[in-house]
Amino acid sequence: MILEACYFLIWLVVLSWGADRFVFGASVLAKNIGVSPMVIGLTIVAMGSSAPEIMVAATSSFNGSTDTAVGNALGSNITNIALVLGLTALLKPLSIASSTLKKEMPVLLLVTLLAVYFLSDFLLLKLEGIILITLFFVVIGGLTWVSFHMDKGDLLQSETESEIPTGVPTSKAIIWLVVGMILLPLSAHFMVNSAEIIARYFGLSELVIGLTIIAIGTSLPELAACVAGVLKNEDDLVLGNIIGSNIFNILAVLAMPGLIAPGVVDENAAIRDSYVMLGLTILLLIFSFNLKGSRCINRVEGFCLIACFLGYQYLLFS
Repeated sequence: MILEACYFLIWLVVLSWGADRFVFGASVLAKNIGVSPMVIGLTIVAMGSSAPEIMVAATSSFNGSTDTAVGNALGSNITNIALVLGLTALLKPLSIASSTLKKEMPVLLLVTLLAVYFLSDFLLLKLEGIILITLFFVVIGGLTWVSFHMDKGDLLQSETESEIPTGVPTSKAIIWLVVGMILLPLSAHFMVNSAEIIARYFGLSELVIGLTIIAIGTSLPELAACVAGVLKNEDDLVLGNIIGSNIFNILAVLAMPGLIAPGVVDENAAIRDSYVMLGLTILLLIFSFNLKGSRCINRVEGFCLIACFLGYQYLLFS
């Protein structure tokens, strides 16, 4: 079992590195062909942060482990808000000034409510998967439109532009893009296999393994990115990464089991986990939103989020 845990960690590292190389290659290629940095930041980079979750959900669904895929989608959103944002705010309070983020937050709440509704009957149907993936492309289009019409003085724009690589040849970008496209599904396949072996050994359900070990593992790149961002005072970009990742987790990741393996889902996903995700999303909006101007997620609120995460873990394993 120790060896299997090592395999899981190795493939998790490969998965995270593959996602990073995919985003790097796609971002450079897009920039070299004339796509604006803001479009790249709001779409390619945001999608890339959810790439591990998408690959894991697709792999789990093909293996018939629908609950693992659903747990990964819900658990990643819970982890992003409660653990990743909580730890980041404890490290340094986050100042939020971007008007673009204030437009994205209601979108996050709406898609979260949609996920709760779709799971409320303990089923995830193919039609619901189609609706989710369709909305995913609609949101991509909407974010692209926003990037063209956003205020030039928006802090998110300057922070995003500073993160896009420059001076990289197109040929190198294509190579890294291909490397990422190969490593993502390959590493996801082996990581899910190891996770399922570990789950069976400890007697954990597919849903719980998706909510915990896989969700936390696939959210580690977001944690690293957020810590790096806050140390560079890119507070709006940090929160933007979390909001974008959570939107894509619902629309693209949760769509995978609906499209590939529709059917019955663990009732706990509907009556417990989806509402925890909704509650944390509402808490995020309360902490972040201020109609009168900028807002700060302080250390007390960060501690509150960490406490919510620990309480949720206790609830899962008690």
